[in-house]
Amino acid sequence: MSEVSFVDTTLRDGHQSLWAENMTTGMMLPVAKRIDDAGFEAIELISSSHLKKCVRELKEDPWERVRLIAQRITKTPLRLIAGRVNTFEITPHSVYRLFIERMAANGMRQARISDEWNDFSSWQRKVQCARDAGMDPIVNIIYSVSPKHTDEYFAQRTRQAASLPLYRLCLKDPGGLLTPERTRALVPLIFQNSKGIPVELHTHCTTGLGSLCALEAVRLGIKTVNTAIPPLAEASSNPSLFNVAKNARALGYTPAIDEELLKPVSEHFTFIAKREGFPIGAPVEYDYAQYLHQVPGGMVSNLRHQLRKVGKEDKVGEALEEAGRVRAEFGYPIMVTPLSQFVGSQAAINVIVGERYKEVTDQTIQYALGLWGKEGSNTMEPNVKDKILSGPRARELARWEPPEPSIEEVRRKIGGPGISDDEMLLRWLLRKEEIETMRAAGPPKEYLSARHPLVMLIEELAKRKDYGQIQVQKPGFSLTLGKTA
Repeated sequence: MSEVSFVDTTLRDGHQSLWAENMTTGMMLPVAKRIDDAGFEAIELISSSHLKKCVRELKEDPWERVRLIAQRITKTPLRLIAGRVNTFEITPHSVYRLFIERMAANGMRQARISDEWNDFSSWQRKVQCARDAGMDPIVNIIYSVSPKHTDEYFAQRTRQAASLPLYRLCLKDPGGLLTPERTRALVPLIFQNSKGIPVELHTHCTTGLGSLCALEAVRLGIKTVNTAIPPLAEASSNPSLFNVAKNARALGYTPAIDEELLKPVSEHFTFIAKREGFPIGAPVEYDYAQYLHQVPGGMVSNLRHQLRKVGKEDKVGEALEEAGRVRAEFGYPIMVTPLSQFVGSQAAINVIVGERYKEVTDQTIQYALGLWGKEGSNTMEPNVKDKILSGPRARELARWEPPEPSIEEVRRKIGGPGISDDEMLLRWLLRKEEIETMRAAGPPKEYLSARHPLVMLIEELAKRKDYGQIQVQKPGFSLTLGKTA
């Protein structure tokens, strides 16, 4: 039988799904070359959501992350997840284009392109941006479950995507909703309508079925599967590379990957997880409720947090049921960022207030107005739409049009002639003070692991308050550390 190839998601989706994007550049650097040498077809590194996280919480320059990793990963194409630049605000086309250009200039070679509605015009614009920047575009056909997400829907969307000049198509299952049966129906359908463009699979293990679906896709002719390296696999993340490779081999396929080279990578991240208290991915039990509300795993904790703030954490189950109703009334949007957040937040508000749609968010109003996609506005339940748009805030927002400034106008507003494009994009996303605090923290530092036991020992001892002096001695080496007043 034929080879099975892999795209690595550890450095992007793995820690986005399990570690809330808390993997630092320093954690990546020690194992970057091993991942590069292992034989992956591509390595996912970053998405737009990581930019804010890097600056605000990790105090790191995301552009420096891309450059440093690109210096160490030289054989394997680095991949960007190219959805929106600012997840919860409408991005001007000029800013999106500059974002793609700068990612390419700093080392990214592929762009996996998403539109939350699987909208052709959005794909077309983004594919052209990627091509113009010299990146290979991969278009996501995002999977969802609803009365309107039929076989014909996916066949039509595949035909539309395949009419573009693509490097690849990707069947993307962000909610882990695929079943082996649905995989058997969809993969041949996508092949029939893909005009010979290669297809890869990206799924999650949220319902416990991700690895099974990956193997079923391989048996149906998918030659490339997106996987993560444990402990950043399974649970709400992607299937484990080691598990999929082992089972593919048992089915008679040849995994085109050096698993032995990657075992120290797994050990490195497991050490970090235990030391930092980060979650370790593990298989989950099957949960049919996921198909009813389709709220992504990471959002459930956000819902719980919203309810906890008002003393109603015990109503999480009610909020998830309400999310299913809101999604139906919103016209069955795909439960992917930012639409899933709009649905989940409105469901939580309905439960907290005790009256449905008595209070609505600005995003809910904008959704009803069609600012987040005409498909959503056109397919909303009419009575719900009328109620959302009947208030004074809705009338105010109805007069607003998303601005489409040129990049020169953006520069005049937030940059100036002496500001680099990379810096200007950060300023478009973040406050100046946040960027200055990040700069003051200095460059990324390589994360010390068990390979540096002496340094780790000193670091841990230095944290103790009951020592005034630390001495380390061995033949030919002596070190004394003392506290200063």
